Amino acid sequence: MRPVAGLALALLALAGGTALAADRRTPLDPNLPPWNAVAKVQTNIGEQCTGVLIAPATVLTAAHCIYNPRTRAFLQPVSLHVLFGYQRGAYRWHRLVTRVAIGRGFDIAKGPQPADWVRLDLAEPVPVTPLPLAHEIAVPGLAVALAGYNQDREQMLLGDTACQVTRTAALPGSADFIFHDCAGTHGTSGAPLLTRQAGGWAVIGINIAAGRQTNLALDARFEN
Repeated sequence: MRPVAGLALALLALAGGTALAADRRTPLDPNLPPWNAVAKVQTNIGEQCTGVLIAPATVLTAAHCIYNPRTRAFLQPVSLHVLFGYQRGAYRWHRLVTRVAIGRGFDIAKGPQPADWVRLDLAEPVPVTPLPLAHEIAVPGLAVALAGYNQDREQMLLGDTACQVTRTAALPGSADFIFHDCAGTHGTSGAPLLTRQAGGWAVIGINIAAGRQTNLALDARFEN
């Protein structure tokens, strides 16, 4: 499979809890752009993550979000539900999933990895503008934002819009790690890490874990 070109997989490193050292999260309106492209992804086993609309009928999220630890297998599309405009139990659009495309070689036992992404093909398009993928490369000091459905306040879309890339680190033969300082908790797995470019907000990454200290992203601009 080929990952989406120009994407970074964002990671909030696990740190033994969900308390935030610097909580800059504020409520966002899930019915206004660009936040209306951020989706709540729910499964029939009670797990929930965040995703982002990158095409009219395509949502990107983290692969581990659709993994069932009890059966040690990925959930089937029929077990997934994608909600847009979600707030306090209500939503504007509900979409079923017809197909999943998981990063090749993803292994839940390996922890953070470049294959922790999945594209969800929706049964029908969503009438909101998808978010494009960022063209620029993440560098220290780049302003970014994180928007998602955090576990501690899962009924609302929260965002940290005042954070930045702190450093990058190369991975031999693969992509680059991108550290950032956005606030987030569990539930933001699959949430978009956004940056502003000429045309507005664009997706530079997705979260693949959550914690309270170091925040990390993985640049996925490579063949897979």
